[in-house]
Amino acid sequence: MRDTMDKQLELTEQQIAIIHKIPLFREISQELKGKLLDKLDYFLTPLKKGDVIIKQGTSCNHMHILLTGKLEVNIIDVSGNDIKVEDLVAPRSFATPHLFDGNNVFPATFTAVEDGLLLRATKESAFELISSDPGLLKNFLRLTGNCNVCTVSRLRILSYKSIRSRFAYYLFEYKGDNRVVSITHNQTQLAEYLNVTRPALAREIKNMIDEGLIEMDGKVVTILNRNALMQNL
Repeated sequence: MRDTMDKQLELTEQQIAIIHKIPLFREISQELKGKLLDKLDYFLTPLKKGDVIIKQGTSCNHMHILLTGKLEVNIIDVSGNDIKVEDLVAPRSFATPHLFDGNNVFPATFTAVEDGLLLRATKESAFELISSDPGLLKNFLRLTGNCNVCTVSRLRILSYKSIRSRFAYYLFEYKGDNRVVSITHNQTQLAEYLNVTRPALAREIKNMIDEGLIEMDGKVVTILNRNALMQNL
């Protein structure tokens, strides 16, 4: 089902295949995949680098699927600081859980950092689709749980008082089972994410290097003394 807002844009076969592979629609039946787009009341929006797609605090009335491109996600905290949370890289759905929560608002601002294409489907058609199939509902609940985990992790970082503690927690969150961490943020973005100043973060990282806790080469951090680093948490 197509929304009348943008009739000139049509999905290609490749883009339809991408939609079928995102986590929300993964492993659903072939029959449902064939009917998926007929059940959604959707429209397509081309994105230009620098466009603010969604502003923090606005109502969430559509399911969003980023087909191509990349978005930067930022929040304004209670002190008025603009903090980068993450980058969203296509293809993926995003903010879907906020369609049906009590507040029904976006918790962050989403800005295009490169050209792309966004699919929006109405809340009503998304609800009907998700509730029509147990497998799809299971995927939706899993995504909602993952979203909650990300929120808890973000709050956990900000609960630490020192710059070292925040950076140490960040490293352990990203390292998995390895002692080598590839950081996705540059140092300015990382400072924003940790809610500290860039010069203060740079000094603390230098101190940690001098103390033999870590090595750093560009965005790659090697944890040299895990036990000592853990003592900061």
